[in-house]
Amino acid sequence: MDKLLSVVVSVYNEEQALPLFYQTAKPVLESLPWDYEILFVNDGSQDGSLEFLRGLAEGDSHVKVIGFSRNFGHEAAMIAGIDYARGDGIVCMDADLQHPPACLPEIVEKLGEGCGVITMVRTQNASAGVVKNITSAGFYWLINTLSDVKFEPNASDFFAVSRQAADVLRQNYREKVRFLRGYVQNIGFRRAAICYEAQERAAGESKYSIRKLFTFSINTILCFSNLPLKLGIYAGGLAGLMGIAVMVYTLCTRQGAPSGYATIVILNCFMFAVLFLIVGIIGEYMAILFSELKDRPIYIVGNTWNVGEHEDKEGS
Repeated sequence: MDKLLSVVVSVYNEEQALPLFYQTAKPVLESLPWDYEILFVNDGSQDGSLEFLRGLAEGDSHVKVIGFSRNFGHEAAMIAGIDYARGDGIVCMDADLQHPPACLPEIVEKLGEGCGVITMVRTQNASAGVVKNITSAGFYWLINTLSDVKFEPNASDFFAVSRQAADVLRQNYREKVRFLRGYVQNIGFRRAAICYEAQERAAGESKYSIRKLFTFSINTILCFSNLPLKLGIYAGGLAGLMGIAVMVYTLCTRQGAPSGYATIVILNCFMFAVLFLIVGIIGEYMAILFSELKDRPIYIVGNTWNVGEHEDKEGS
């Protein structure tokens, strides 16, 4: 029996990009030695994306559509696609053509060689400015410094996993606050990396604002590192050393009875800054724990097309 490749495509307000993606990806998929299915996961789009996808599903049995009941986020959409995928290999990519379908033959070749995880490494991003490239490099440097898990710099949400690796993600990595590309690099199996150049977006604009990227970065660091919780110990030791230094300086330089006003103010400001920083970090970890304890579903499926028995499935 022919092997099956599942291509998972996250969709959120991509009405303009979807026709271009389908027209570009279809010939590439048809040329592969594997059979294929395209799973479009509509993440609560507010434009005409869902209507277009329904039309595709009605005219092409290879196209399968999963529609969320509301917007749950890009990571939830990728997880849902992996949950529903039936393939021997699963590729996750975006619909804006920044993840080029032309890479699919090389991905299939690596999967055929027995690779369990294929990381797509972005060598160039045509749509990213200098600031975004610098912050991206800084993020990977920081997470690799703080975490015991070492991540491939410039790895993207464009990746592929084997059926065996996908089963691990389905059964075990079900956190509510998550970093899927990090989990993919953390599960082991034989790995390969493929370099690609991210092209300009086919249409529309990025759905990640600066605020969302900042929140995503903070959550990623907290998911993969306990080091921030230890900052209190380091900060306390540093504050103690500074206190001793200030005391020695005051005793050695005083003329009569020192007022000590500036010293007290500086020490109080420093200590309160450290205190609030540690409290804030603990609060972020508690927020993550609270989300896990509530155990709400990662996503809720409203409708599906060409999917079959998985109708109205919920993701936990």
